[in-house]
Amino acid sequence: MKKKSLGTFFIFAIPSFLGLFLFMAPVMYKGDITIPIAVLSGMIQKGLEPYLPEIMTAIVCLTLIGTLAAKVMRPQILNRNTFLKNLFDVSPVWIIARLIGAVFAVCALFKIGPKQIWSDATGGLLLNSLLPILFSVFLLAGLLLPLLLDFGLLELCGTLLAKVMRPIFRLPGRSSVDCMASWLGDGTIGVLLTSKQYEEGFYTKREAIIIGTSFSVVSITFCLVVINTVKLGNMFVPFYLTVLLSGIIAAIVLPRIPPLSRKEDSYYNKKSEDYSEDNIPPGFTPFKWGLVQALDKAGKNKGAKDFFASGTKNVLDMWMGVAPIVMALGTLALIVAEYTPFFQWLGVPFIPLLQLLQVPEAAAASETMMVGFADMFLPSLMGADINSELTRFVVACVSVTQLIYMSEVGGLLLGSKIPIKFWELFVIFLLRTLITLPVIVLVAHFLF
Repeated sequence: MKKKSLGTFFIFAIPSFLGLFLFMAPVMYKGDITIPIAVLSGMIQKGLEPYLPEIMTAIVCLTLIGTLAAKVMRPQILNRNTFLKNLFDVSPVWIIARLIGAVFAVCALFKIGPKQIWSDATGGLLLNSLLPILFSVFLLAGLLLPLLLDFGLLELCGTLLAKVMRPIFRLPGRSSVDCMASWLGDGTIGVLLTSKQYEEGFYTKREAIIIGTSFSVVSITFCLVVINTVKLGNMFVPFYLTVLLSGIIAAIVLPRIPPLSRKEDSYYNKKSEDYSEDNIPPGFTPFKWGLVQALDKAGKNKGAKDFFASGTKNVLDMWMGVAPIVMALGTLALIVAEYTPFFQWLGVPFIPLLQLLQVPEAAAASETMMVGFADMFLPSLMGADINSELTRFVVACVSVTQLIYMSEVGGLLLGSKIPIKFWELFVIFLLRTLITLPVIVLVAHFLF
């Protein structure tokens, strides 16, 4: 096998370790545990804060204009540029979603139309709070994501961890990086990373959906906000350990039952043949073979121009492909949660289950069980006034482990290339609730 030069090793090592630091290194910042990429994106968000609602409205509206132009005018540039064609030449369902997202964004920005659309609990919340976060996270994460993708880190991790990830989670070893980026960083970063890996042929449909719906956890910082909202800030460590335990159990169980177990092991276009993490040649250890493939990947890198071109495409893809979907579906879900008793009705069947598990104030807790499908912060807000500390602890833990929130991760998954339907997200949300709830309640009974 051809020996690699020292220069190739540095091309692998320096960007990869920089990517590990930016996306995964836990750091203390203003008293909170976070990651460097989140700190940097927060600085960008703070600097542009007065203008971000207008910027995101412009992005959502430009996306709609580009989509309509692609469908009506059929410009020749779409035939010459595959990226632009994939970005704007979308199916009728996504045209409608982008139209709704643009209408909601304009209504929320100018506070026109029915108040149910633009109030601070619905469209206003998304435009003024969530979309500004997505702007800065997508900007930095998108630009810097090639540090994780293009210099061999995933090849090394994939080979080293294949024998852990495959038997436990039914996933390739390289998915460990996606999972860690989500757990230590933020679920939005995990979805972005997973979607790109799926498009490049490293994950099958089944694998991409499992990663996106099992590991896209909210950041540690936001977990701290949740536990403080239910007035149990002193319980953060047991709370987060409980979230970890129940989340891992759900990640083990869900891939083995429908609908995830029935997903096809087929690829977006075709399987990447760049490397093999499972078939280690005789005479190689997993580390040595992983390093060989990492250096092969690094040796194919084409320099700074391609790095920034790839990063820019990532940013535009997430800004224009995802933001309108989040605005449309997130606002609709919050309108239903805020102005109708729909999610409270859905929670009624949980009353006997909560009573069976001996959770105090079961009726009040049941109202929080399904509302998290709209937004993960709603259960904690609704459960903050429950008298029982045990019940408030359960509500907080369940809200974080449910993962599929239409105002964020759910909308991101639907807006990405990962092939999942709305009803499947709802079923997975329900299953996650049913799987994690008994685990969380058992831990809560030990703690209180």
